This record gives sequence, structure tokens and C-alpha cells, in this order.
Amino acid sequence: MNMHVTTTPEDPTREDAAEALRLLRLWAANATEAERAELDPDVARLLAGQGDYPSFSRDYPQDFTVDEAYKAGLPDLQNGPSSLIRGSQRQIQHVGISNFRLPILYHTRDNGDLTLETSVTGTVSLEAEKKGINMSRIMRSFYAHADKTFSFEVIEAALDDYKTDLESFDARIQMRLSFPMRVNSLRSGLSGYQYYDIALELVERNNVRQKIIHLDYVYSSTCPCSLELSEHARATRNQLATPHSQRSVARISVELAEGQSCLWFEDLIDMARAAVPTETQVMVKREDEQAFAELNAANPIFVEDAARLFAEQLENDARVGDFRVLASHQESLHSHDAVSVLTEGPTFEAASLDPRLFQSLIHVG
Repeated sequence: MNMHVTTTPEDPTREDAAEALRLLRLWAANATEAERAELDPDVARLLAGQGDYPSFSRDYPQDFTVDEAYKAGLPDLQNGPSSLIRGSQRQIQHVGISNFRLPILYHTRDNGDLTLETSVTGTVSLEAEKKGINMSRIMRSFYAHADKTFSFEVIEAALDDYKTDLESFDARIQMRLSFPMRVNSLRSGLSGYQYYDIALELVERNNVRQKIIHLDYVYSSTCPCSLELSEHARATRNQLATPHSQRSVARISVELAEGQSCLWFEDLIDMARAAVPTETQVMVKREDEQAFAELNAANPIFVEDAARLFAEQLENDARVGDFRVLASHQESLHSHDAVSVLTEGPTFEAASLDPRLFQSLIHVG
């Protein structure tokens, strides 16, 4: 039997190392990743195209701590020089974060304090020569005030904080929530919770602050023309006919008048209900359904009527400054909707509307 024993030179030459490297690369090229790792993780670096790739640790460093010096050395691209700006070097009116959610405590007119999930959007203006903003500062500023019972004064403090932190001249906070309010049925004595989509805005432009409340109010609209035609068929031909009615939505937006700090959610809902009493129902028995049919017959309404009736309630309340009413009657007769827009004052004036604005008025139960 012939035995070949490989010997390692006591003092290997460069030629010996080159031959060993050639042999190792040849083996590594045909070995599996597991085989290479078992021999030595660094073997992969010897393969073509991977020679300059460093060998990183793949273990999460649980014991690593960050000190001030380390934090100071972290890159901050968003606060980089204006030379890093991409695109047109122009002012951006609003930049920030949208739809971060957290529980907020609200004081109500009728039911004490309620904690409600709230979606927050926070934005600031960005000057033309600035690259960007640190968006997490908006969240941190809001969280610093989030455990307080809501008021416009509380979100003013949050807005002050992140406006200062981000060195911006204009800023906005918008808070969206679903507000529960117990509503009685018309005749049966039952009651249930109606949920109202509400949004609150604090806007600062040119050192002027505006406090705005938006309410989506859902109601039934019976077409006056259809009602008259149905009654005509009954009277002249003894023909049973029913007028068409449909679920409808009004988005009522009001700016608090100067010097006013509080307009209860319930007060705004009451104004909407006084204007158009045919609000959709929560708990219904047969006597309630009959009552609702009678209520609709007593309050037939075109979309133009709805806008003007809501406006009448708003303009008679001293707490309300500028306002806007968007109404959408989602027709059961037509394949399209009937819509109207009525504004008071410069706050809500707009030459152009969001192309999908009225689609956002579709009520989802």
C-alpha cells in the first residue's frame, strides 16, 4: 500500500501560500454554504465578487448601549445641507406624518370622560433651503401631552413644541375619532349608540391660529318631487307608489369664532339634528320603522335644502365663525349622487375641490 503524507513546510514561501489559496478557492467554489461556514465563515470572502465584502456579525448585540458621543456621531441625512435637496428647491407647505394612533381622553357634555382611539396627523412647513424634518419629533411632541384630557389648549401646546423643535413657521394637527352618543328610538323606548366621525384641526398660518371641528352627520333624505308624484298617483289613479329616499351624509366643518374655546361635540350634533331630524336610526322595532316613515314624509328634502338648513343652524350660534357644509344624497333613483357645497367666510373657500371629495362621504357602517 502506498501512503501519501502531506507535509507543511516549516517556513512556507509565497508560492506555497498561493498554491494553498488556489486549492482553498477551488474547494470553496464547489462546497455548500454550510460546508464553507463549518470550515471557516471567512472562506466565503475568497470567492469571486466577495473579496471586499466584510464579515459582519449576525448576532443581535443585546448588551450594546448608546452613549451621548455615539449618538452625536450618528448620520442625520434629513438635517443635511441644501446641496442634498433633490428636485426643485422650494418651500413645502405641509410635511409630516399621518395616522399614528393613540388613546386620548375626552371630556364630554353628557357622559363625563371617555377614552377614544384617535388617529393623528401632524405636519409642519418646510423652508426651501432645508433638506427635510425629523418626523419622529412630531410624535414625541404629541405623546408628551397625550395623557392630558383633550382641549384645544392641549394640542396648542403640542403644536408649539414640535413647531419649535422643527424650526417651522406654519404647522397643523388633525385628530380623527369616532364619537359614541346614546340615541333613543322614535317610539319603542329602546336606545343604542350612534357613532359620529369627528375630526379636530388646529392650524397655524402666518402666526394666526384656527380651531376647526368637522362632523359627518348621516341622515335619510326623501325626495320632495318623488313624494308629490307618489301622492298624485294615489289621488288620481288609486295607484300605490312610494317616494324614493336614500342614506345621505353631510360633512359639517366649523371654525370656532374668535374668543371661543369650546363647542361640545354633542352641541354640533344637536344642531345637525335640529336642521335635518331624519337621522338614521340605531335600535328599531316596527313602531319605530313606521314612525321613521312618517318623519321622512314630514321632512322631504332636496340636497339644496339640506345645505341651507344646516347653514341656518350654524349661522345662529355665536360660537361658530366660518363654516362649510358638504352634502351628498346617495340616490336610490339615479345611478349618481346629488351633492351641494355651501361655505361661509374665507376659511373654507376653494376654487378647486379634491376630485374624490364626495366619495369620502360614503358612510361605512
